[in-house]
Amino acid sequence: MVPLSFANRQWHLTQSGALFWPDENALLVADLHLEKASYFAQHGQMIPPYDSRETLQRLAVALRATGARRVITLGDNFHDSRGIERMEPEARGMLAALTKAFDWIWITGNHDATMEARCGGTLAEELELGGMILRHQARPGETRPELSGHFHPKLSLSVQKRRIKRPCGVIGSDGERGGRMILPAFGAFTGGMNAADPAILEALQPARAIDAVVATGQRIATFPLWRDAA
Repeated sequence: MVPLSFANRQWHLTQSGALFWPDENALLVADLHLEKASYFAQHGQMIPPYDSRETLQRLAVALRATGARRVITLGDNFHDSRGIERMEPEARGMLAALTKAFDWIWITGNHDATMEARCGGTLAEELELGGMILRHQARPGETRPELSGHFHPKLSLSVQKRRIKRPCGVIGSDGERGGRMILPAFGAFTGGMNAADPAILEALQPARAIDAVVATGQRIATFPLWRDAA
């Protein structure tokens, strides 16, 4: 867990891409995409159907590490709205245990907009909490502090002469208003979009600066993506 200052609040970003909010004792995760493998299997791509189990195990580890008592997901919780019906028994049991043990809020996304509350927790299209707007997809023109997901941002890094891609957060800063952040995808079976993609930069406007952030060891590494030329 690495301290992160953002939107005039203190947070902790985990190596797995979860964001801990001490003031609300809440763990925020984006884009779990549970049952993505079984969705592809329905369409002829026979992928081992254990991505949900791995994602939930990682989530349980992050909850133990942070001590959070509340979980807020930021949309695309399942890869599709019928994912809960395909979930294998062990993963279904893990999910039921987690949603029973924690104050759990599912914010829905474009992949699971018609998700039903059949796996515990409560549903919301978006939420305002502690002065933050929590939604699935960043809304261009939003001037309030905001947390979102949707884009699965990734950063391409050169490490010991090797090029690697790593999930990252993206923060748009806009002076006194504190800014907005797109969380990395948390799911075990999720792709990614270049953090500097124009779609991401546009989603975080208005901004004075946009940076990628990665938890590395005991600190946050910041990588400039865009600056206002004005």
